[in-house]
Amino acid sequence: MDDPPKAIVLTSPGLREGKSTTCANLGVVLAQADKETLLVDCDFRRPALHRMFGLRNAWGLGGVLQDERSLREVCIEILPNLKIVTAGPLPPNPVEVLDSQPFATFLAEVREQFDYVLVDSPPVQAVSDPVVLAAQADGVLLILDAQAPRRTHLQQEAVRSLEAVRSVVLGLVMNNVEGRPGWNGHGSDSYSYEEYTIR
Repeated sequence: MDDPPKAIVLTSPGLREGKSTTCANLGVVLAQADKETLLVDCDFRRPALHRMFGLRNAWGLGGVLQDERSLREVCIEILPNLKIVTAGPLPPNPVEVLDSQPFATFLAEVREQFDYVLVDSPPVQAVSDPVVLAAQADGVLLILDAQAPRRTHLQQEAVRSLEAVRSVVLGLVMNNVEGRPGWNGHGSDSYSYEEYTIR
């Protein structure tokens, strides 16, 4: 409670489990709760956050790490309390870039400026980028698609890979979950609310 996680990596065991959508929506919710929030697209393989918000992926994080742009130049305000740094130019060696001193400096800088920094990363089983990111962050959220074929071994391997670098797995987020019968927004045990969500 005295030192809550600020820099949080969102990843998944495999492809198309909804990690980028979850990252975007979590950012919106935190911003609506009056938390200064930054979304950072560190998926240099298949960046997606810029498309979700209808932005150009011009300079972004890649421009900062190549020392061609400042953080202020690439940080885009989407909503009150919510900003984004897109992936920008895609480097030929993402792991080396994310494991570099310039990235560590960038992460330290945004930690000071924001209440929360949400980092969208590639899936754990695809490349080693998320493990490198997890080692530098305060914690990890693992995103799972409830309707995907059961791949328990992949999920367990993903957790083991993250724990091997002493990262803290804060929890799991289940996407695409079917509601229980009769729980459709009507009744004493349900909630009804409107939110700005990213699809």
